[in-house]
Amino acid sequence: MNKLVILLTDASAPSSEITKSLRSAGISVLLKDLNDLSAQEGPVSGSDSHPGASRPLAVLYEVAPEADLDRLRLVIRRAMAWPYASIVACRSGSGGSFSRNAPTLNNGTLKRLGFDLIAESTAQLPALLRQIEDAVGTGELKLPEEFKSPPDSHAFSLPSPLRKRQLRGSFALLASLHLASNQKEAAQAALAGIARLVNADRWTIFLADQATSERKLEVLAGRVFSDDCLLSFDEEWQRELNDIVEPPETEASSAAYEAATRIAAIRKTEDAHRVVALPLVTGERVLGVLEGLRLRVGARSFSQTETAFLTALAIPIAASLSNSVRIAEAERSSLTDDLTKLHNARYLRQFLVNEIKRARRYGAKVAALFLDLDDFKRVNDIHGHLTGSHALMEVAAVILPSVRDTDCVVRYGGDEFVVILPDTGVDEAVRVAERIRTKIEQHEFTGGQRLKVALTASLGIAVFPQHALSPRQLIVSADRAMYQAKAFHKNCVRVVVDSADPEEQDRGGESKPVGQPAQFQRIPDQKLIS
Repeated sequence: MNKLVILLTDASAPSSEITKSLRSAGISVLLKDLNDLSAQEGPVSGSDSHPGASRPLAVLYEVAPEADLDRLRLVIRRAMAWPYASIVACRSGSGGSFSRNAPTLNNGTLKRLGFDLIAESTAQLPALLRQIEDAVGTGELKLPEEFKSPPDSHAFSLPSPLRKRQLRGSFALLASLHLASNQKEAAQAALAGIARLVNADRWTIFLADQATSERKLEVLAGRVFSDDCLLSFDEEWQRELNDIVEPPETEASSAAYEAATRIAAIRKTEDAHRVVALPLVTGERVLGVLEGLRLRVGARSFSQTETAFLTALAIPIAASLSNSVRIAEAERSSLTDDLTKLHNARYLRQFLVNEIKRARRYGAKVAALFLDLDDFKRVNDIHGHLTGSHALMEVAAVILPSVRDTDCVVRYGGDEFVVILPDTGVDEAVRVAERIRTKIEQHEFTGGQRLKVALTASLGIAVFPQHALSPRQLIVSADRAMYQAKAFHKNCVRVVVDSADPEEQDRGGESKPVGQPAQFQRIPDQKLIS
């Protein structure tokens, strides 16, 4: 599927650098002039389609150091024309000059305005977009990362009196919320428990879009229940906790919007249906709405007792939705390299263990590429570490479009990168490694300062189970092959020699470098700068 992003531009700033970077990474870019959208004040039906692509991954906007807050608010309003896309700000120029010239426009300010993610430079965009693609459908990028809790925030307490069944069910519901690992799981657990405590034909949790003054509610999770009786906290409930059910295609009721606006529980009748809507509030933010519907003819209204009970349960449900977003973001951050936005060595260990287990089970292969930039220290020595850091981000942007979406690209440390290729043998791994090596050699790295920095890379290859039988052995073997490439004049690809198999050492294809050796092993200073 073709990947698409929407790039909002000002007439005076065509953002050609962003367009060039994204298109070189294999991402289609649809330009939209903010001034041409002046008549739009909200979401446009069907505006998230594009020939050859499904919904856009993101709406991008290049934020200049002198950006005006009113202009940025306009950007957020225009971006609402694509309600399912994440809104990404990309800083223009270097991150350092941005923070000095406009200290108030830090990441926190941009996120409060409504931007979901911030790229410190154009080079970070491909990796950030890959994160967004991995998170599509989870809802995790739609809520703010932090929620303030006022000093007078009320503690959770159930109304009195309660039956034993309601009390046991409430504690079971709270326990299931604590076990949720992400926002959607928390919502599914909440609905599975609520349905067993208060009867309704359909329960839905909607998320409130925080970026617009005109609040919009979107479905996060929903369940339809056919039994005209209270359900039990039994094995069926346990199975529901593990089932991720696609939410029904439904619009929020007027009661739900009223609950979000008034921040109060609402009971009413709409289209002959009985409705109850509870705002899900954490701190000073309305995260969403819990909505219950009784659709059958002659169904009774939700009672005051039921509404008071649901109001109490809405507090821990809202807290769970909020916490699950923060936990997911913390976990994602712990597995992501801050500079390049690629995965880090911690994620590599988890990914490789799982892939090796799967390969053992199905008799598949897993290839590891270990990449080290040649003489990269000279870039830091000549141009400074900030230029070197930006060059590493550019290297990440070169590697990503050279591999599949199912492959894992990791910044291992310093100027070392690792690429894991599931279901890949030696020959195919060699082709991928050679493609990456050639692209790095041919690319002009700017270092974020319009320089022309020439870089090359040495790559080593090892394949499970041919060269290694464990995740650690696989990385060590690929690393050893990379050092063999370094010894062979650099800027080449080598496959590790399998010392466990004597015949393997006689095979010339794997004991010799793949591709041509570097023609400029020692790059003259004048080739680093123009």
